[in-house]
Amino acid sequence: MAKSGQHGGNVLQMAHKFGVDPRMVLDFSANINPMGLPDSLKSALIENIDCLEHYPDIDYTELNQSLAQHVGCQTEWVLPGNGATELIFLWVHYFRPKTALLVEPSFGEYRRALERYECQIQSFDLKEQSGFTLDESLLDALSADLDCLFLCTPNNPTGLMPSRSLLEAVIDKCRALHIALFIDESFIDFLPNHRGCSKLLDGNPHLYVLRSMTKFYAMPGLRLGYLLSSNQLLLDTIREQREPWTINAFAALSAQVVLSDDDYTEATHSWLGEQQAYLYQALSEFSTLEVFKPSANYLFFKLNIADFDLQSALMKQQILIRHCANYPGLNQQFYRVAIKSEVDNKRLIEALKECLPNG
Repeated sequence: MAKSGQHGGNVLQMAHKFGVDPRMVLDFSANINPMGLPDSLKSALIENIDCLEHYPDIDYTELNQSLAQHVGCQTEWVLPGNGATELIFLWVHYFRPKTALLVEPSFGEYRRALERYECQIQSFDLKEQSGFTLDESLLDALSADLDCLFLCTPNNPTGLMPSRSLLEAVIDKCRALHIALFIDESFIDFLPNHRGCSKLLDGNPHLYVLRSMTKFYAMPGLRLGYLLSSNQLLLDTIREQREPWTINAFAALSAQVVLSDDDYTEATHSWLGEQQAYLYQALSEFSTLEVFKPSANYLFFKLNIADFDLQSALMKQQILIRHCANYPGLNQQFYRVAIKSEVDNKRLIEALKECLPNG
């Protein structure tokens, strides 16, 4: 199996491999909001530069309050972290599941975290024949011998979103079977009409909901995510035993600023509504591409040409896309592209017309 630790945004390494200036590479491999860092946050960082002269609040009181208010839950149910990935590894470290079920293909860090602690991993494979959709057959795969289930909603890399009714049925069955349910909602903010599962925490202490700040607010360099759960005992244990000050002062400040920036949120949803439809339609016009309908800020597709390296072909035009061969259940014919600005999206389409046989 290919390494699961590979990610998008690998611009420097790919530019070096192809002998191009990394500053000239148009990166479609990382699913980051192309609107860039909110102006409100840029101003706040400059105005609060002196905060770097002091240690952050070791309890992150204001950060926790901002996040809790944003999702509408108790402050004690919030655990911020140095990016969503840190929280995946922290949760596995403290929960220590012996058996886990992964819905795949999906984000590779779940498997890496579980393998670190020699967890026995079972895979629930999404099928290409059914469009990689998640359906009620998952309920039949749940059994009392499982310690935990990982779900990514919307899924990465497929971009597909399970129905609300299915998610609620999974939550109920996991509760009945005493299975811890870890739901990764790192891209949920891009879905303006979706509430996510944070409102279902009360009465479901087996439910853990992961959120990321870095994708929607275009701040991957700051590293900020948060975990939500009404299992206060486990969250308190992590808080008491984890290393102090894993979140820097600027990251802690950022949540308080961007979560109240309604203009940025509305502008993002407006951009995505237009460009998601455009890029999906434009990619679908290529007869050699099978494009899966997106729900978030990226598109997943299959190239129906064997032995053709589309990533390398586009890198020759200084465009980097994400190949998905390292995801379990996928091969070198599957790719993922971020949805970017109108100008960049059109450049991608023109580049595809040049390098694909039917271009």
